Amino acid sequence: MTSITDVPKHIAIIMDGNGRWAVKKGLPRRYGHSRGVKSVRRTIDYCLELGVEYLTLYTFSTENWKRPKKEVDALMKLLEEKIDNDLTRLTEEKNIRMRVIGNWKALPGELPHKIEKIMHNTEGFNRLNLTLAINYGAREEIVSAVIRVASDFKSDKIKLAALNESLLSSYLYTFDLPDPDFLIRTAGEYRVSNYLLWQIAYAELYTTTRLWPDFRKSDLIRAIKSYNKRRRKYGSL
Repeated sequence: MTSITDVPKHIAIIMDGNGRWAVKKGLPRRYGHSRGVKSVRRTIDYCLELGVEYLTLYTFSTENWKRPKKEVDALMKLLEEKIDNDLTRLTEEKNIRMRVIGNWKALPGELPHKIEKIMHNTEGFNRLNLTLAINYGAREEIVSAVIRVASDFKSDKIKLAALNESLLSSYLYTFDLPDPDFLIRTAGEYRVSNYLLWQIAYAELYTTTRLWPDFRKSDLIRAIKSYNKRRRKYGSL
């Protein structure tokens, strides 16, 4: 850790490889998701230790509904269980503010109610800002923002001349979050998979072949050391 000179303020992670981890071990894919939750808890602890201010995790995408119903149902049950128990305790113990972005109100059962409750209960916490992207798709987010902008323009709440990047950003799910500095993807893939497309315009990207259930502190430190070697130019020389 002594060689880490600059910890990213906001880290976003695409947590990939849960299913592959399980299949490699001859287990049903749902077991991979359960093990992936343990990596979430570890990573939160690592970020707290390192002083990361914002952590955003791609938890369930709008495309994930295409997976087998049995797997999706298991994921929804796991999410509800973890939000109701582990995450509630963790946020209270560690002073973590939790947000959920995406069309989470369309989730099944009691999940929307439980999400709303934990977000409300942690509003005043500020040690780490934890955001879970659930039922999230970046294109859907941008379309939704444009529809709201058009509606406000039609009702004369905003003027066309006022429309700029900053104004459009204020209509996104992440309106109260800074853009990610660093995007990590596990499992060796090089896609951004419809994740925070607007927000990662200038983020540094990093991939690791490590499957998400195997992601450890050493992997995060290795990633941040790579980030430290980058020069963020924002289009300048």
